[in-house]
Amino acid sequence: MFLPDVHAETDTEVLLQFIKENPLGLLITGIDSSSHDFLQCTHVPFVLDLPSAESTAPQLRAHIAKQNPQVKAMIENGKPSGILSLDQDVLVVFNARHDHYVTPKYYTETKPDTGKVVPTWNYSAVQIYGKLSMYYDSKSPESGAFLAKQMHDLSEQCERGIMGFTGGERPQPWKVADAPERYIELMQRNVVGIKIEVCKVEGKFKMSQEMRVGDREGVARGFERLGGETGAAISALVKERGEVHDRKKALKASQK
Repeated sequence: MFLPDVHAETDTEVLLQFIKENPLGLLITGIDSSSHDFLQCTHVPFVLDLPSAESTAPQLRAHIAKQNPQVKAMIENGKPSGILSLDQDVLVVFNARHDHYVTPKYYTETKPDTGKVVPTWNYSAVQIYGKLSMYYDSKSPESGAFLAKQMHDLSEQCERGIMGFTGGERPQPWKVADAPERYIELMQRNVVGIKIEVCKVEGKFKMSQEMRVGDREGVARGFERLGGETGAAISALVKERGEVHDRKKALKASQK
């Protein structure tokens, strides 16, 4: 990831919270295979486990289909013995829900001054590098337990955190136990569990903070006028990341 200082976010807590709020990741692998493409990717929602007594590093959990060619390439490359561990690092990319093209017409300070402006795209993203372990045999006690916990935790996370089903005045969340047990067993036989120990996490918020204050204000106003969920979200982020940038800049100046 290209990380200019002005866009880089180095606070690990902020980056992990970003993953929690945007759990759909793109799992990317590069694996030599005689029958599958070297580069493979899968969109999959993840559960994030924070550091604990069991693991000093954050971990990501997911499950994907056994018939996925990415899984087949992993199995071909590894030595399955209940749990397969890849030698190569994997990459997972998480994108925020909102991104947008930025027209130069929003730059209300530089455009009328010099005209030296060009279009860009505002977005935010986090990526992790890590070591992947795959639980591929649902009949083994360890894999079965992993898949059962993973499916429960992911459905709980999405039902409560995304859908807002928390009970009381809100509908009760759907639970894995609501489905027939034998049906869930069949589903588990057709997926593999994925666990990734996070070795490195990095991210960026590219939200016009590199622009002059007047231009940033113009971008925020422009997206506010654009309206809709995306317009409101980008406008708020431009203001927020601009303030973060200004605080960091002032702190550096005071330390000289």
